Amino acid sequence: MDEQIFLAERFQAHRSHLRGIAYRMLGSLSEAEDAVQETWLRLGRSEADGIANLGGWLTTVVGRVCLDMLRSRKSRREDSLDDDDAPEPPADLGSPGNPESEASMADSVGVALLVVLEMLAPAERIAFVLHDMFDLSFDEIAPIVGRSPTAARQLASRARRRVQGRPAVPEPTLAGQRSVIEAFLAASRGGDLSGLLAVLDPDVVFRADAAAMRVGAQSEVRGAAAVAKAFVGRAQGARAALVDGTVGVVVAPRGRLFLVLRVTVAEGRIVAIDAIADPGRLPKIALAAFVDGTVGPR
Repeated sequence: MDEQIFLAERFQAHRSHLRGIAYRMLGSLSEAEDAVQETWLRLGRSEADGIANLGGWLTTVVGRVCLDMLRSRKSRREDSLDDDDAPEPPADLGSPGNPESEASMADSVGVALLVVLEMLAPAERIAFVLHDMFDLSFDEIAPIVGRSPTAARQLASRARRRVQGRPAVPEPTLAGQRSVIEAFLAASRGGDLSGLLAVLDPDVVFRADAAAMRVGAQSEVRGAAAVAKAFVGRAQGARAALVDGTVGVVVAPRGRLFLVLRVTVAEGRIVAIDAIADPGRLPKIALAAFVDGTVGPR
C-alpha cells in the first residue's frame, strides 16, 4: 500500500503537465482527463521501479494515448475505464464536466488555435504540440507517432504552416532535391561555409553508421553550423545520385561504392543526412546515376 501511495504521489506531481499536453492534443478537457487517467492506469500496470525518467515516460504514454483517441474518436467509449486490478487513480484529477474549467483551459491555450489544431491530421497534431508547445525533440516524438525523427520533423513542419496560415509547400521534386544537393556538394568542395549554411536547415541532423565512423565520421552532428563545419572542404569525390528513389550522394572511388549519404530535403533545405558505409548494407541500396540530366541504372 505504501508503494502504491508513493507512486500516486509521483504521478500527481506530473498530472497538471500531462493534462496540459492532453488538452492541447485533444481540445476537450473531458477527453484530456480520460487520457490522463488511462496514463495512470498504464503506469499502475507497468514496472514503475524500472522507469528511470518518469516524466519522460508519462509524456510518451499520454502522447500515444491521445494519438489513439484522435484516430478513433468516433468509436471511443464515453465511459471511463474500470479495471478492478488497477490501482485507483489519485484524487483531484480535475472536473471534466465543469464548464468553467473547460473555458479557463481554452482561454489559456487560445480558442482560435484549438480550432486550427482540429483541422490537423492526428500525427501532425501530436508532433506539433509536443515539439512547438512542449519542446520535445523529434527523437523523442518519433516513437510516439511511429515515424522516423525526420518524418516527425516534417509532420510538425506541415502542421506549423497550417497553424500559421501559410500555404502548404509541396514535397520537393527530384529536380528540386537534386538542385539543393548539388548546391550542397559544390559548397562543400569549394570550402564555402556560407553556401553550406544556405542549404542546411537550422536543425539539420547528420548521423553515421559504425562503418562510416571508422573512416572518420562523427556518430551524430546537430545544427547547421556544426554540420557545415564537418563538410566544408570535403565531398571531392562525391556525386549526386538516386538513392532508393530519392536524391542522395554516393562516393565510389575507381567505381567501387564506398559511402552513401541518404539526404532528406524539406522546404528547399537539407534536414537530415545519414551516412552509410556498412559493406553489408550498401549492396541492398537501390542506386541510379544521373547522366546528362537523365537517370540511368547503376
